[in-house]
Amino acid sequence: MIDVKKKAQELNDQIIKWRRTLHANPEVGFNTAATEKLIVDELGKMGANEIRHGNGKRGVVALIKGGKPGKVLGIRADYDALNMTEDTGLPFAATNGNMHACGHDAHTAMLLGTAKILMECRDELQGTVKLIFQPSEEDGKGAPAMIEDGLFENPSMDGIIGLHTGSLWNGFKSGEAGYRFGALMAASDWFTVTFEGKGGHGATPHLTIDPVAMACQAVNLLQLVVSRETSPLDSAVITVGTIQGGTMPNIIAPSCTIRGTIRSLSPETRKHLEKRLKAICTDVAEALRGKASITFTYGPPPLINDRGMTEKMKAAMEDILGADLVHEVKEPTMGGEDMAFFQEKVPGSFFFLPATYGDERDYPHHHPKFDVNESVFWIGPAVMAKFALSWQ
Repeated sequence: MIDVKKKAQELNDQIIKWRRTLHANPEVGFNTAATEKLIVDELGKMGANEIRHGNGKRGVVALIKGGKPGKVLGIRADYDALNMTEDTGLPFAATNGNMHACGHDAHTAMLLGTAKILMECRDELQGTVKLIFQPSEEDGKGAPAMIEDGLFENPSMDGIIGLHTGSLWNGFKSGEAGYRFGALMAASDWFTVTFEGKGGHGATPHLTIDPVAMACQAVNLLQLVVSRETSPLDSAVITVGTIQGGTMPNIIAPSCTIRGTIRSLSPETRKHLEKRLKAICTDVAEALRGKASITFTYGPPPLINDRGMTEKMKAAMEDILGADLVHEVKEPTMGGEDMAFFQEKVPGSFFFLPATYGDERDYPHHHPKFDVNESVFWIGPAVMAKFALSWQ
């Protein structure tokens, strides 16, 4: 039987090369032709089965068919970057105005490493592994697009796994790994509310219907939904990020628009927050003689790890690293992740691979100086390959 840990460690230099090539050439959203070509070319060299790309299909999908009958496991990595200028000073830093500031370059390189390991031990593999390379995670459009394109067909999947690297959760060091049962990341939704009234002169407010006043009242009341209508044991966020209304200090504008985001960790809370947002904004506008137009945009749902899949993930981590280097993620993050769309369809487990330096080089995700510690990349492929070989 192949020594997965040893093989992954031997592959680390190659994983780093893939990551650096991707890092130097970041692409955004669905405009990822060069990234996809690299993935397809490397999978072709490995001899992966049924590489699916193009012809209206978004993302890259390939199959590794095992030598023994069994279930189908999806393993997913995202590969899109952000439209921002890099300031890391790395010799392989991007210069095209985009940047891999969230670790997706590392995720893709690690999945290529996983594929390489599994291709070399296909005879030992039960069932099939479906490799899923996904674009457009940053805007939450990539996962729904791949589902629409038939990702869960030919063959259907029985489970799915993936990882996130970087510094999302505190209390971890490089060389460790984290798991969590249940909710790991939040639903991420967006809203735009335009309050409409009647403009006029600021010296005669009684002749106007003030939409700025409506917006201010609504913003205050929305905070009470979290503090007084949501259980203190159930995390939720309503953030109003922009208020736009008026052009002059002595003029009451005819309209005012607020925009924001709602985050929640359960489907029930998500529905409640949406319902109350709409009711409060509508009622406030009517109470102040105006009206409100509301647009609510759904992002990814809560990312919820299946208990059984995560127990097996924990076991795979401990087999590779030892129990002393595997820890539970104590608290979920209110950040969103469109892997959640996949885990709505089949049981899944999404785990954390810290790749920090433990010094001044550690910057948060989406920062122009963000970087990851390449020395621990091998852990991701080792854990994912071990899981694929042992989960059934």
